[in-house]
Amino acid sequence: MTLWHKVVPLAAAALLLAALWLPAGPVLTIASTVMLLTAVVSAVHHAEVVAHRVGEPYGTLVLALAVTAIEVALIVSLMLAGGADKAALARDTIYATVMIISSGVIGICVLLGALRHREQSFRIEGAGPALAALTTLATLILIMPVFTTSAPGASYSTTQLLFVGCSSLLVWCSFVFFQTVRNRDYFLPASDTSNEAVHAPPPSNRESWLSFALLMISLIVVVGLAKILSPAIEAAVAAAGAPHAIVGIIIAMVVLLPESVSAVRAALANRLQTSMNLAFGSALASIGLTIPVVVTVAVLLDLPLTLGLAPKDMILLVLSLFVCSIGLGNGRTNMMQGAAQVVIFAAFLFLALVP
Repeated sequence: MTLWHKVVPLAAAALLLAALWLPAGPVLTIASTVMLLTAVVSAVHHAEVVAHRVGEPYGTLVLALAVTAIEVALIVSLMLAGGADKAALARDTIYATVMIISSGVIGICVLLGALRHREQSFRIEGAGPALAALTTLATLILIMPVFTTSAPGASYSTTQLLFVGCSSLLVWCSFVFFQTVRNRDYFLPASDTSNEAVHAPPPSNRESWLSFALLMISLIVVVGLAKILSPAIEAAVAAAGAPHAIVGIIIAMVVLLPESVSAVRAALANRLQTSMNLAFGSALASIGLTIPVVVTVAVLLDLPLTLGLAPKDMILLVLSLFVCSIGLGNGRTNMMQGAAQVVIFAAFLFLALVP
């Protein structure tokens, strides 16, 4: 671990604390943006150190849980501050997260990995059940509210919200048990004798705990700086005349940036199994943990919560999950699969800007 990896999270945390008293302005915005990006790079490094120490799939689970916890805190804080104006923020962020993961991250990993290594393999025994769980949660949370009749609009009634929140938590807990206890071998990469990382000695306990602490600091800083930048982001979105859903997409992209960078680096290093673990673990944690907390806050504080998607978004979501399921069919990937998923991701971004 270099001095840079130790100093950057602390410097970014110092800027975050100073920003509480500094006046808002272009200087603070630029400084926050630069430190946010460096904190992301630092988080990726420390996550990889922790992952190498605890091994798969626990390493990817640590990063997924940490990032999701921070994402939940960010969504809830914005909901409490915005009230009725933020009724669709949780929906926009979760939908963006699923699309970023299922078409963006997986598509880019598959495409870049195929361009460098032609074909890559992963354990379909783990990816298949993960995709089934993701499809179930996405349908219950983002599609079904449009077709229920107990509440007006694209919303659930209080009873339905509680049922969906409990169901989401149950599916996520079942997946974690399946991934880490019952069928852990389904998520372990095949041994690669040409990969030096497989045989590299693990970091010491001291270095691992230090990396874990710096990882937590880096993730808190990422979300804290993202919240500081959110007024500037919302003002820029409004000035550009773009739909308000863009704010949710930007939040999801910022929060998922550490995991996305880690997944792409793993794919380029011919460790696609790690990329799949990160991608599906992040998506499932994002839904399975975010929805129960958001539902609890909305019910207890009587906040409006809109979950159902517009028809255009539903079609894109179904298309993304369908193409992803085709790509997972035989446990091997190629360039064409990645290209198709990247095109879907590009369509998601374009149609968000030009609905």
